Amino acid sequence: MSTAVSKFPYLRQDFAASLVVFLVALPLCVGVAVASGVPAELGLVTGIVGGIVTGLMPGSSLQVSGPAAGLTVLVFAAVDTYGLPALGVIVLATGLLQLAMGALRLGRWFRAISLSVVEGMLAGIGLVLIAGQLYAAAGLEAPASGVDKLLGLPGAAVDVVGSTEALASLAVGAGTVLVMVLWRRMPGPAGAVPGALAAVLLATAITLAFGVPVATVEVQGLFDAIQPPGADAFGGLASIGLLGTIVAFTLIASAESLFSAAAVDRLHDGPRTQYNKELMAQGAGNTVCGVLGALPMTAVIVRSSANVQAGARTKASRVLHGVWLLLFAALLPSALALIPLPALAGILVHAGWKLIPFRGLVGLWRGHRGEALILVVTAVSIVVVNMFEGVLIGLALSIVKTAWEASQSKLEVIDKGAGPIQVYLSGNATFLRLPKILDTLEALPQDRPLVLDLSGVHHLDHACHTALTNWAERHSTPGTEPVRVTQGTTPAPQEEDAPLRTG
Repeated sequence: MSTAVSKFPYLRQDFAASLVVFLVALPLCVGVAVASGVPAELGLVTGIVGGIVTGLMPGSSLQVSGPAAGLTVLVFAAVDTYGLPALGVIVLATGLLQLAMGALRLGRWFRAISLSVVEGMLAGIGLVLIAGQLYAAAGLEAPASGVDKLLGLPGAAVDVVGSTEALASLAVGAGTVLVMVLWRRMPGPAGAVPGALAAVLLATAITLAFGVPVATVEVQGLFDAIQPPGADAFGGLASIGLLGTIVAFTLIASAESLFSAAAVDRLHDGPRTQYNKELMAQGAGNTVCGVLGALPMTAVIVRSSANVQAGARTKASRVLHGVWLLLFAALLPSALALIPLPALAGILVHAGWKLIPFRGLVGLWRGHRGEALILVVTAVSIVVVNMFEGVLIGLALSIVKTAWEASQSKLEVIDKGAGPIQVYLSGNATFLRLPKILDTLEALPQDRPLVLDLSGVHHLDHACHTALTNWAERHSTPGTEPVRVTQGTTPAPQEEDAPLRTG
């Protein structure tokens, strides 16, 4: 016993934390799988791989990986478009790309992605997830697109009011959300039970005790659910759409995992995340999930924070949580068939709500309205268009905003009434500021000599250089001294005055 303690000094803390993470992960793994349109067991498979395979690898010691609500919308669309066999190919390719990016040391570059884009992406996913799961909670079929999901809610509400079964199903889903919200206030040992697990257990017990007519999880069996992609599935790689889906999976899963790692690092004082190694760990896990035909994985902040708060000290806790998931899937798979689907929908509605940064958006609007606008536009674009294009729109806006802010220039005109008009240009003169610069310069009188001082310019791009040269050549009227351009505190020699020189 003493030998085991010396080798694993934190075994007791990690063992206790692993049980907590297992209880948090179990309903989420099943719920994400059902919402993604795949067998419930595949969610457990991804959780098992995330715990045992990714958990054993270096990178982030306390971060926990598994199927994520943030990828639910993307997975559902991929399965709906290309079929379940193609999911394994997509996840396998995602894993291999992540391994390659980690080997090329690109992990830290994901930290350069605008936080507003990532939060907007998660908010958009949350909106679509909530809308879709409201239909599932009522036992109704949800429309395909995000916009149709939102616009169809009033009609769905009318259908629910006219159906006793739909009302009963919705009541189970609403009750699940209510229990999750209130459970954290439970005193004593009961409060230590994860709210999602308590909500599912209560919903299951009530539906069984009172014979509530609700749909339950369909069970296939662990080994029947695992369907490795066949040779035919790889033929889809010739499709541009499938390749675009792979890129979307890779970028979103990697960004979410590495942003989660940064958040988890702030929760503990242990070893910091090694981002390139963590990206390779995620890649290894997704590669295995792809071979098994399971869901994609990311690091998940809910499970990770539960791991830290439960007192975990090493990676042993996340590995053990994968072992408990494996034992449950192997020994108690029939228990899944008792879980009501509206209860799982309620869990995902709650998860989707937490993806939307309501408080953060208010603070962002007060201090950084440009960033708040990027967040909102990204979220709306995901709802209106789709996930991949919505993220691209957000990234494009972020780049344009950064370029605009980097193009800060100041144009000052000093006219003392006699002698040349002095024009001072400073800062970064780029094409983004060119219209304002030219408007000011072209409004100056043409019958007066001008001196354009560029000594304060840090950067002058080609567009501004050309425009200023053309302005200087055409500005003066015949008989007026040409525009003089200076690079320092003294005017340039006369022979260098006519052409604009930026050297």
